[in-house]
Amino acid sequence: MRILVAEDDVRLAGLLEESLAEAGWQVEVVHNGRVAYDRLLSDTSFDVALLDWMLPGMDGVTVARRLRGLGLALPILMLTARGDVRDRIDGLDAGADDYLPKPFDLDELLARLRALYRRGGLGGEAPVQIGDLVVDPGARRVSRGGVEIILSTREFDILYLLASHAGQVVTRLTILDEVWDGETDLRSNVIDVHLAAIRGKIDKPFGTDTITTLRGVGYRLDIPAGKR
Repeated sequence: MRILVAEDDVRLAGLLEESLAEAGWQVEVVHNGRVAYDRLLSDTSFDVALLDWMLPGMDGVTVARRLRGLGLALPILMLTARGDVRDRIDGLDAGADDYLPKPFDLDELLARLRALYRRGGLGGEAPVQIGDLVVDPGARRVSRGGVEIILSTREFDILYLLASHAGQVVTRLTILDEVWDGETDLRSNVIDVHLAAIRGKIDKPFGTDTITTLRGVGYRLDIPAGKR
């Protein structure tokens, strides 16, 4: 398991390097966003990237956005002292798969990184097609009408879960168990934030309305009429 840690706080970076190495990770630490961006582009063998938001050279959000713009699907966890909902949305919209505000519990960070690593290895399953929407877990690619759609790792995992149960209700608890390994609070709006991002990518640009919210219960990816 290889991880790139981009953190400009030298003391925190050292603590992360030591803790991650003890947990079995191969760790590379950089202190500059531009350097992190170049390393992640030049070396695609990293399994996960841990990016601080406020990095010199290039901030973490810009690093994530540019990597996603190039189609890089590497799981990204964003660290930041900014914990407002708007900040979380901005970070996730930029392509981060998870978001952990500072100060954080080290055990929680390690658990989230393990979860991202496991989901990054998903493959071998056949593509799922619902109408003109295709979700391919092997290639971790999504397209609608032949147009490729770039999703973050966690957005992809949610969409694949819904597509695998198309026409059925997938509860919020199931999403938390399957995508977050139960490591977030059911009362949190983190699922809603991700669903909003998914809709903004697979529906809004195409004038479709694929996912139905059943308030207080969960979500259903609807099968187009005539496709049942």
